[in-house]
Amino acid sequence: MRSQAYRTLLLALLGFAVFTATSQWRAHTPQTESPVVEGRVVIAAPVLLVLFGGDRFLAANLETMRLAATGVDWGQADTGYLIRAQQEVAELNPCHEDNYYLANGLLTWGGADREGTEVLRLAMQCRFWDELPAFFYGFNQAFFNKDIAEAGRALELAAQRSTGNAAGFRKLAIMLQADTFADEELALKYLIQQRDAASDPKLHAMLDKRVIRLQGLVALRQAQRLFEASNGALTSLEQLVEFGLLPALPDDPLRLGYELREGQIILKKMKIAGMEDQS
Repeated sequence: MRSQAYRTLLLALLGFAVFTATSQWRAHTPQTESPVVEGRVVIAAPVLLVLFGGDRFLAANLETMRLAATGVDWGQADTGYLIRAQQEVAELNPCHEDNYYLANGLLTWGGADREGTEVLRLAMQCRFWDELPAFFYGFNQAFFNKDIAEAGRALELAAQRSTGNAAGFRKLAIMLQADTFADEELALKYLIQQRDAASDPKLHAMLDKRVIRLQGLVALRQAQRLFEASNGALTSLEQLVEFGLLPALPDDPLRLGYELREGQIILKKMKIAGMEDQS
């Protein structure tokens, strides 16, 4: 009986020793990268059309399901495959909702912004009732291509199609245009003009907050110039109040505020992880 207990204990100790040795070996073994399957076959749209009896909608549906299920392996997207597959789906059915969602998420933000934005452009033209392709397309034109005119056109299209976000889309287009002015006073005049011309009360209220915010920036920079003419470089915004150049620091209706960075007073912006360093 006692020998049986010793044998069980010995096996347990041996098992623990093997487990410990294996764990140490794995800890010191270099990890290889997870494989990503390359060279997936993408069937051309005309061939898919024949295979599915001329039903382009069925062909687009099934191809979208296939690329959604197989386009990402081991947490890594096969961008080349997705580009080819989503272009074929867009040729079959540019209105396909899942295809433009996937294109914006996996292509545009996965390093293939031109290809993803092209899928969105086709969807925007086809889905005349849908505000989202136009919004995504417009945002991408501004963020990736710096094409503010094209972004404004798309955002206006999104506003026309929208049932509840029209003011937000138009406000974004106006703010993108205002950011193109190098002089803050010219930008302020532009915003005041757009605010006063707005017939939508919601848009008027949105723009009024931006006008007040920019007026605060203009006042701060004017005070900075007066301060530095006599006292040298400004080191903190509070000095403008301490030296009597402003009765108080301006209130920002957006509650983001202002900051002094590298000698220049600027508007604080909401920081979004992964986007603030984009040029």
